[in-house]
Amino acid sequence: MSLALAPLSYIYGALARARARLYRSGLLKTVRVGAPVISVGNLTAGGTGKTPLVEWVARAVAGEGLRACVLTRGYGREDEGRRVVVSDGERVLAGVREGGDEPVLLAESLLGTASVVCDRDRVAAAQWAQEHLGARVFVLDDGFQHIRIARDLDIVTLDATAPWGGGHMLPRGLLREPPSALARADCVVITRADLAPDIESLRAQITRMTAAPVIASRVRTRGLRRIVDAGATLEASTQEEATRSGAVGEANARMDVESLIAAGPVAAFCAVGNPRAFFEQLRRDGFDLRHTRSFPDHHAYTRDDTEAVTREAVRAGAHALLTTAKDAVKLRAYALPLPCYVVEIELEFEDEGLLRGLVKDAIS
Repeated sequence: MSLALAPLSYIYGALARARARLYRSGLLKTVRVGAPVISVGNLTAGGTGKTPLVEWVARAVAGEGLRACVLTRGYGREDEGRRVVVSDGERVLAGVREGGDEPVLLAESLLGTASVVCDRDRVAAAQWAQEHLGARVFVLDDGFQHIRIARDLDIVTLDATAPWGGGHMLPRGLLREPPSALARADCVVITRADLAPDIESLRAQITRMTAAPVIASRVRTRGLRRIVDAGATLEASTQEEATRSGAVGEANARMDVESLIAAGPVAAFCAVGNPRAFFEQLRRDGFDLRHTRSFPDHHAYTRDDTEAVTREAVRAGAHALLTTAKDAVKLRAYALPLPCYVVEIELEFEDEGLLRGLVKDAIS
């Protein structure tokens, strides 16, 4: 199957290179939106740990006293052609069905810090957000290929566990652009650096393609937050309202990592781009992970899914379930017979001061 897709990958790669050349030549124009723009993107399709970095950048901007707005396409939402204000910065205004799982996660995480808007046309969305939300800085989520909007800082994430997408362009591999596109980057952040077999070799490969600074990062488990047993599956309209308001689903009940590890075996499940990295993180934290289950990225959970995960976990001897924050926003309407905990994470950088300096320069 991989070889059969090679011609399609060649065509995809040729089109990506041609598009980039048209922008470099000026035949296709980039548009300035009248405010600083910081892009966080990647070379590959699938999870590279980009979303936590988007959140970090938005917080860094807010720390400089400027009102930030995250602009995202909102992959997997009900109507990707419609502009949706997921958050105005003070309230979450849309649920997962309307806004998509990652935008809702960002909206909830950044309440009081940044607004979140979904729109295919991020130039138009930026202009609207300046007028209606008072946005002064924009953070592009998954923006590396969105060359039309001019940016003041272009951050590219590379997952240390799978940096080059299998070495092939879509659809044979996971590359959206050839690795040489890193020459456009202003900064490269290696994510999950602690899981790489040889981080210095990867750094050397990157520096042969770009003069941009390269900063390694890792994900650290900050704590665990329990998802409340909702008691029963809600009707779809009620589920959407529950997601929007946050009234059903997550309690303030927290447990420290060491206590849950000491309590015995656990199971984990997720619907993210790189599930293997999530499971490996848990093992490195010290969890006795008896069972894992992964679903396609952005998967919309059903009652059958949650019941199957629970049955499998119990059969494996697990006393609790672990999942990601991205998954948790889609689980609030379902009863989970086993205690289920969201793994709360934060990023650690080898040189956080350098990254903060780049952000500060871009917005000033």
